[in-house]
Amino acid sequence: MVIQGIIWGRVVQVARPDPIKISVGIGENCIARCLALSLSIVIRVESLVKTFPGVRAVDGVTFETRDGQVFGLLGPNGAGKTTTIRLILSILKPDSGRIFVGDVDVLQDGARARSMIGAVLEDNGVYDRLTAFENVAIFGEMYGLDRSTLKERVDRLFDLLELNEVREKKAGSFSKGMKQKIAVARALVSDPPVLILDEPTSGLDVLTKRTILDLMKEEKKRGKSILYSTHIMSEAEEICDVIAIIHHGQIRAVGTLQELRKQTGKEKLEDIFIEIVREPYEPS
Repeated sequence: MVIQGIIWGRVVQVARPDPIKISVGIGENCIARCLALSLSIVIRVESLVKTFPGVRAVDGVTFETRDGQVFGLLGPNGAGKTTTIRLILSILKPDSGRIFVGDVDVLQDGARARSMIGAVLEDNGVYDRLTAFENVAIFGEMYGLDRSTLKERVDRLFDLLELNEVREKKAGSFSKGMKQKIAVARALVSDPPVLILDEPTSGLDVLTKRTILDLMKEEKKRGKSILYSTHIMSEAEEICDVIAIIHHGQIRAVGTLQELRKQTGKEKLEDIFIEIVREPYEPS
C-alpha cells in the first residue's frame, strides 16, 4: 500500500512502512515517559525460546535492561542476537517465554510495546528517493510531532550525526554509513525511552562508528534504556554498562565488565568471551 504525505510543502509518496522496519516512539519528553514506566527495569525477557527447522535459535534467554543503561548483547554471527531482538519487537513470535517493555506484555500488545522503542535493524529501510531530511521528517510527522518540535529534533540529530551537508540530497546515492546515520536519526526523532540497535556499526568506517557510539553515550545520559547488539569486543567494552554473552542461543554470562573479569580471572573482554563460551554450559 502507498501512503502520501506532505513534508514541509512537498508531497511525497512512499510504500506504507512495515512497522518492523521503522523506528517508533511517542510523546513529548523522554524523561517523563521513562518515569512513567514506574520501574527501573525497562525490558524484561524471561525464558525465551524460538526454534526454526533444525535449529533452536534462542534457547531459554533471560535478561533485564534498565533506565540510563547500555545493555550489551555480545556474541558472534548466528549466536541468536538478531532473533532475540526480533522477538522483543514482536516481529517473530516465541515458542515459549515472556517479554515485557515496561509494564506492557509484548505478546499481548506488541504495538503498544513498539511505540516505546526506537529500533535500528540490519535493514535500515531508508527511502532512496527521499532526501535525508525527508527520510527522518516523515516518521516524526507520522508519530505526531508538530513542525517546531520536529525541526528542533532533526536539527539536533543532524548536527550530532554530521548529516547537514546531505540534508537536502536524495538518499539513493548515499554510502552505507550515511544511510545508517539516517536510520539512527529516524530511530531517535520521536524521542523514545527505549532504543534497540542490532549491529549498528557493522561494516561502517571508523568515523561513522565513532559518531554513532558517541551519540549512544549521549542518549544514555538522557535516561534512555539501550539494548545494543554487537560482535565487536572493543565496542562492547567501551559502551556497555552490562554485558550478556550469548552463544548458540544461550546466555552464558551476564554482568558488568568488572564482574566478568572477576568471574573468569581474565582482563580483556576477548579473553573473557573465549573463556566463557569454551566452558561446558549447564542451564540454571
